[in-house]
Amino acid sequence: MAKVVALGSGLVGRFVIERLLEAGHDVIAIDLEVPASLHDHPNVEARQGDAMVEIAKLGPKQTVVNMLPGRIGDAVRPHLLASGHNVIDLAFTAEDPHEHQALAVANNAVLLWDVGIAPGISNMLVKQAFNALGPLENVAIKVGGNPTNMDDEWSYMAPFSPSDVIEEYTRPARIRVDGRTLEVPALSERHSIEVDGFGTMEAFLTDGLRSVLDTIPCSTMKEYTVRWPGHIDRWLNEGQTMEEEDLLNAWKFDAQREEFTWLEVVASNKTTRQKTIVQDSGMDGDGSMARTTGLVTAACALLFLEHGPLDGCGLEPGIHPPEGLSANAMEHIMSYMKDRGVQFISD
Repeated sequence: MAKVVALGSGLVGRFVIERLLEAGHDVIAIDLEVPASLHDHPNVEARQGDAMVEIAKLGPKQTVVNMLPGRIGDAVRPHLLASGHNVIDLAFTAEDPHEHQALAVANNAVLLWDVGIAPGISNMLVKQAFNALGPLENVAIKVGGNPTNMDDEWSYMAPFSPSDVIEEYTRPARIRVDGRTLEVPALSERHSIEVDGFGTMEAFLTDGLRSVLDTIPCSTMKEYTVRWPGHIDRWLNEGQTMEEEDLLNAWKFDAQREEFTWLEVVASNKTTRQKTIVQDSGMDGDGSMARTTGLVTAACALLFLEHGPLDGCGLEPGIHPPEGLSANAMEHIMSYMKDRGVQFISD
């Protein structure tokens, strides 16, 4: 079978690597620290060290899954593309990888970015709504991964890099209102919402629309992150002044604690409304955010590996967002998730 390079082996990265191994592929796992369980796998070559150094050692034209935290995840992109690698990119960065379009084309490379749940599946659901309804009047995306029950502390566990969570809370949010793209402070428009089966939670604007602002005709578009009440008040009162290491400890993921990931995408034109909820509560020891994010990433990587970016996904050399995937590829990715227990509920 094919060999794939995995950059990053945290909660989500390890889950993705395991899915690639299950599909019969060999994996080169690169991270500062690769989990012992991967070191022991006969089909894993674990390379511990600086990602830039290890990338320079790769042969040409590899399939690479970039699951590094945003800060380093963006820095590796031009190096990967200059070597002609095809990249499935999960790094949540402020930088738009489309700045590397000419580099990708010149080296016959493909980079598919934001391949998670939101952004990721959210983009695909908006594109499907646009394909069905035509130009849209309103899109509202709400998403969060949270413990099932509140507590007396943060009522939160970070299922991915805490530095990326902090980016969500501090990076200005780009939205569209009445046809104008605006930049507003993160955490704006805080309001209560009812999450069916869980109760009253709080939603606030974050910078999750990203590429759909440019690719989907729509008058008003907003993306909200969802947390338990009290979490953002605590962030505003003390979290902003805490050291990142202290936040990492306070938000440490506890695999024994019940948790869930919930995504709602509502898209409408003047006459018709489409609503889809994607929901998961973890399975077989894997957390819900690792699953809902990692299954998207793994499905995209498998399409690249087994069919190629063009035949598998409809992608020519260049930089592509999730909504740039072919309709068949989107359906395949969602079916891959459903087959593994993720719920898709349409209204």
